[in-house]
Amino acid sequence: MTRVALAFSGGLDTTVCVPLLEEEWGYDEVVGVTVDVGQPAEEFAEAEETAAALDLEHHVVDATEEFAAMCMESVRANATYQGYPLGTALARPVIAEAILDVAKERNCDAVAHGCTGKGNDQLRFEAVWRASDLEVIAPVRELGLTREWEIEYAAEKELPVEGGNEGVWSIDTNLWSRSIEGGDLEQPGYVPGEEIYDWTRAPAGDAEEIELTFENGYPVAVDGEGMAPIALIDHLNEVAGKYGVGRTDMMEDRMLGLKVRENYEHPAATTLLNAHETLESLVLTKEERDFKRLVDDEWSQKGYEGLVDAPLMEALEGFIEATQTRVTGTVTIRFEGGQARPVGRDSEYAVYDESFASFNTEDVGDITQADATGVAKYHGFQERLAATVLAKAKEEE
Repeated sequence: MTRVALAFSGGLDTTVCVPLLEEEWGYDEVVGVTVDVGQPAEEFAEAEETAAALDLEHHVVDATEEFAAMCMESVRANATYQGYPLGTALARPVIAEAILDVAKERNCDAVAHGCTGKGNDQLRFEAVWRASDLEVIAPVRELGLTREWEIEYAAEKELPVEGGNEGVWSIDTNLWSRSIEGGDLEQPGYVPGEEIYDWTRAPAGDAEEIELTFENGYPVAVDGEGMAPIALIDHLNEVAGKYGVGRTDMMEDRMLGLKVRENYEHPAATTLLNAHETLESLVLTKEERDFKRLVDDEWSQKGYEGLVDAPLMEALEGFIEATQTRVTGTVTIRFEGGQARPVGRDSEYAVYDESFASFNTEDVGDITQADATGVAKYHGFQERLAATVLAKAKEEE
């Protein structure tokens, strides 16, 4: 008996993949795998209900802790892509690994997904799967299916989908972020209303402050209360979301070259990234901060590509780990007007001395203000010399 493990959500794309894998690829059995990375409970109910109607063997794998751990690593790397926190991108390798584990346990011959040939997720899934000896199948991509064709096929086969209508928007939710795309949002000029948002309220005039505690670059407490990663992220999504924190509306450049309109909600991610970078600014030297910005950019790019296990990532994380040993302390964040704004920070590792920086003290340790005179004379010397040479050359023309 031949068997294939399918990344299964219970939506239109993955539902039509079930009979297609049997009819077009000849598999005797399809095993559906749904991986929990923090989606709403109703999504699991839909997947289980659809799987039961299809008489599909169905596995639900809890990978929330693994994904939360990945999110915490992304905080230490200040990970964003073109200005927004990585969410879906980081979840895909976690999901792919969980599906591959089930495929091996069930002695599957192949793994399959319902991604199209236009998006990023096909690449992220397959980067993990192609490291195995299993066949990789992408029915929607390989058959060139359209949404209209899938709706007609579902109706013809009497598949358990409501006419293929999954709502006005295409929404992907996980612990770290919520993405909204499709429909009128495909028009760059379309101005969406509040109906597209679920995690965040429209910014109002009220405000609130919280204190975040970090240890070795990891957020570990809110207002002095220790929290595990999942609980901490859930809490901040709720608190920051009330103030409209973490909304992004952007034109995103995908890996295949397409430019697409994307909307995101990420209140906890925005809060933690702002706080973490603020604490780094207090404890790291300028040279460390400048170089880490390059390291963070590379980490973010690999994270966006779903290549979290690349050898380069291990090297990048070695540098990040070395810097994070001092990223310990607290940051006060004010939620106000859609922003999570750092308004205070403290650390025993601060590269800062109030008496040195103060306008009320005369000298900096054993360095007097007069010592800066020589530096001031040399500063800009080459520029002044160049200007003199150019001016002389023009006079001689």
